[in-house]
Amino acid sequence: MQCTSPFIAPDDLDRGVELVVGDHADSVFSAVVTYEFLWRASGSFGLVIGQNHNPAVRPHRQDREPDFRETGAFYVMSTAGFRAARHRFFGRTAAVQVPELTAVDIDHLHDLTLAGALAQVMEPPQEIDVDAVITDFDGVHTDDSATIAQDGRESVRVTRADGLGVERLRSVGIPLLIVSKEINPVVATRAAKLGVEVLHGVEDKREVVGDWLTRHAIPADRAAYLGNDINDLGPMGLVGWPVAVADAHPAVRQAARLVLARSGGHGAVRELCDLVVAHRQETLRANIADGGVRGSWMLERL
Repeated sequence: MQCTSPFIAPDDLDRGVELVVGDHADSVFSAVVTYEFLWRASGSFGLVIGQNHNPAVRPHRQDREPDFRETGAFYVMSTAGFRAARHRFFGRTAAVQVPELTAVDIDHLHDLTLAGALAQVMEPPQEIDVDAVITDFDGVHTDDSATIAQDGRESVRVTRADGLGVERLRSVGIPLLIVSKEINPVVATRAAKLGVEVLHGVEDKREVVGDWLTRHAIPADRAAYLGNDINDLGPMGLVGWPVAVADAHPAVRQAARLVLARSGGHGAVRELCDLVVAHRQETLRANIADGGVRGSWMLERL
């Protein structure tokens, strides 16, 4: 498997392995079908020669026999054959067709830009399997604005929908932690209202989040972090599920594994909680199918 191909589908890889293990082929590679007319440079002044077609006969593309273009995503081969041939293509070679949309091989910066754009439009995951949710406060639980009274007291706007989402999250045993750079009573007040832990006045969010996960024996790859601005990039790079609100800073959106449909203060926390709870519900349903009485009771609470 090539690390420069970010969109490898497990089913496609399985098909390649099955061809070799089932003795239908000796070597396999991922490919896309192409009907393109290929030319190769010949001499100077831009002169070219046709490679996979007769320039004198130009059938419609759909009437041509297809060619296969390597995507560079994965290669499968028998160990004994590889050792004997000392290269990856030997014996009976087969191609596993993969979708052209996902056939991005990152060799240059423009390939990375294309892959980043595709990652945002590919079908997003509908469920998130984690054991903890961590969020920033300003710009996540709020719309990143504040009202300041004459006496200096600040107030912010939150949505009740987020509160219900956090309640559902806690009901399935998943803790939520709020981490904020600001030292403001409103943050502690909101955390108390939600019944969740809060750490504020935090300068190095990555270090604090890492320590919190260690103290709670939660692996970093089993946690989600929801952020909106560049000071969230540290903890987002630590966890398995970095998530961004819809109106997050471009760098945060780029770093996110999932960009939510809702903005901060407008239901983003609820959206993430619902995704996490959805996965936990599926797990509980599986327990019910196996006769788990406690799973049935938990689903009734949800």
